[in-house]
Amino acid sequence: MPALICGSLAFDTIATFPGRFAQQILPEQLHILNVSFLVPTLRREFGGCAGNIAYTLKALGGEPRVMAALGADGAEYLARMQTLGLDTRHVLTVSDAYTAQAHITTDQDNNQITAFHPGAMQHADRIAVPADKGDLALGIIAPDGRDAMLGHAAQMHRASLPFIFDPGQGLPMFDGAELRHFVGMASWITVNDYEARMLCDRMGTTLEAVSRSHLQGVVVTLGAEGCEIWRQGEVVRVPGVRADAVLDPTGCGDAWRGALLYGLERGWSLERCAELGNRVGAIKIACHGPQNHTLDPAQLGLR
Repeated sequence: MPALICGSLAFDTIATFPGRFAQQILPEQLHILNVSFLVPTLRREFGGCAGNIAYTLKALGGEPRVMAALGADGAEYLARMQTLGLDTRHVLTVSDAYTAQAHITTDQDNNQITAFHPGAMQHADRIAVPADKGDLALGIIAPDGRDAMLGHAAQMHRASLPFIFDPGQGLPMFDGAELRHFVGMASWITVNDYEARMLCDRMGTTLEAVSRSHLQGVVVTLGAEGCEIWRQGEVVRVPGVRADAVLDPTGCGDAWRGALLYGLERGWSLERCAELGNRVGAIKIACHGPQNHTLDPAQLGLR
């Protein structure tokens, strides 16, 4: 059964800085910050959370249905998704806006500095989740336009469609009351460790307390260290998987979430979902770009 993926579609311009940001930034001079990073490599990739998650879910053998907005320059992206076999019936083209753009610079320690132009993403609230969920099994609210995230979460809740709340880099847009509202409607939460601290700080609570609720699980991803799964105040650590190479972290979290959706579609435990997510993340980080990794379901034990 399909999974509804609400989030951004973006073009990623990815540059690599062969040094360390920390060596170029003087902490005592942050009030007059003026730095320039020489980036000898530059690539333009298809990206955005919805596109990245859908790419991995489809590669695993799942059924992603993308709900997102493209700009007038998005025809190439739409054609690519359709070539990959993604369901794009809920993709909106906004004629008077650019597709969202992310300009990402990564240093040799995999720290990243990103500048993001939302473009058409700001109009994603014009797309509505079907009132009758039909054959949809579950959904995910990934980073998107603010109004779209609020609206789509409420619409999924009204349609009795269980969903993952994945606020990601969109988390700072919401205050504590709004985050509590999201959490109250969601079935699962996924955040990285930094986002987990921000979520708890804004809500004035702890992961232990958040997990002692109706939620089926709160997952905190920890990069190469794996992840933590919180349920009813108890935490389980799922260890990471060593990557063959560490080339580009862009999209690793989205790849992990694609694996999570794949497992949830099939009724797996969160531990089994996380094990697959950790393996997929290790494969993705060994490839440049968020949508260039190749997955073999048979080698992953899925067929």
